[in-house]
Amino acid sequence: MIGRPSVPDQPLDRTQIVALLEEVAAELGDVGSRHVVIIVGGSLLAWHDLRESTVDVDSIRRIDDELARAVEVVASRHTLAPRWMNDRAAMFMPQTFEESSCEVLLERARLMVLGLPLRDAFLMKLFAARGRDHDDLVSLWPRCGFATARDAVAEMYLAYPAAPDDPHLESFVEQIIDEATS
Repeated sequence: MIGRPSVPDQPLDRTQIVALLEEVAAELGDVGSRHVVIIVGGSLLAWHDLRESTVDVDSIRRIDDELARAVEVVASRHTLAPRWMNDRAAMFMPQTFEESSCEVLLERARLMVLGLPLRDAFLMKLFAARGRDHDDLVSLWPRCGFATARDAVAEMYLAYPAAPDDPHLESFVEQIIDEATS
């Protein structure tokens, strides 16, 4: 936004995320169509106490203009970045994702917040495989339900069929498993 000073990202813990989403729901009011947000990434891990905090709430469901305005109002109230809740992760949704497998995290008149299944969260983090995803992968492993590293890698390639072949991916997941189980 032109003329608006840049606001640094602030760490948000589970309690803050819940409170902010409650405020967004209140800002939307009780009349009109329902907005659905499917949280992923660090906010999902913070919600499940698998991570202390995150700097934003990512959704794989697109955020329309009305919801974006409510998010901005809440942001201005708390001196947060205007896009503290965003849909930048939408382009990374696993192709095998099924919304019916999501957990309802918060349900209000016009806002439903769903949590991506932890299995899919693991696949998203594995696909991204950024340095900062390592600890999240370790935290997720015991709760994502894969039997073996090979199973996780096979599902990752089903979820992301355009992913380049990585001959070291299975050994990377085996390292994650070792760290998660030791």
